[in-house]
Amino acid sequence: MSGRFRLPAPRIVATRLGPVACAESGDGPPVLAIHGGMGGCDQSWILAQALFTQPRRIIAVARPGYPGTPLAGARTPERQADRHAALLDALGLQSASVAAISAGGPSAIQFAARHGARCERLILVSAASGAMQTPLPLLSRLRTMTLMARIPGALSFLRRRIMADPAAAAARAANPGLVAALDHPEAGPLLRLFQQGVFTDFKARLPGTRNDIACLAALPPLPLADITAPALVIHGADDFVVPPAHGRHAAASLPQARLVLLPGGGHEVLFTHLDAIRAAMTDFLR
Repeated sequence: MSGRFRLPAPRIVATRLGPVACAESGDGPPVLAIHGGMGGCDQSWILAQALFTQPRRIIAVARPGYPGTPLAGARTPERQADRHAALLDALGLQSASVAAISAGGPSAIQFAARHGARCERLILVSAASGAMQTPLPLLSRLRTMTLMARIPGALSFLRRRIMADPAAAAARAANPGLVAALDHPEAGPLLRLFQQGVFTDFKARLPGTRNDIACLAALPPLPLADITAPALVIHGADDFVVPPAHGRHAAASLPQARLVLLPGGGHEVLFTHLDAIRAAMTDFLR
């Protein structure tokens, strides 16, 4: 795997609101990247690598409840947004562009609203923008993986199996586009990293994932109309995890937003439609 797609080692940053894990790479305008459910610094970094092709200083954060960042005191999107701001303070950054995916959407939206002067741009990918119930197949899969985690070596075995045959793992995801994405020179390496990451530090990802599920089910309306930063909203038209209505709602409510709704795109649109997403990003940044 090329050096460009080598995950940087996370570190723990002491902030005024508690420790935050983040992984940093690159130089240039700063980007705060925010993962979704079952995520961590690794998935935040993958998101940023997929979106940005020009040099950037990537700050790939682990949200509260995910590996390296304690959940206590930051269960809500508002408190998580304040943790994001505290991280920028600790890193000596006045502002940054913010990119979030899936369940990371609410904390990014709250950051852009509560700390508006610090959010240069807002990019939402397959992101929740309001209350939603987690689909039953995902809850069932989470329960199965949680039970397997009790068996010594089971998740390590699954990780090795995926590394040996990523195409078979992609085929089981019920998204035909994922198998083709593995052959893409840019999407393929990132998708392989994503596949392996879920089985790494699995138990450390559970508190944040369970908190996300509970928060999303009871999420009050988000302050989208209060956000002044230019926004790009990217969503798959066939997303069954976070329905495309979330993307439409965000784009319609944000004062300065462009919606890119990708036909045939599921929740994994970041990998299956990478070229289209990067074209939209280039136009947005221009």
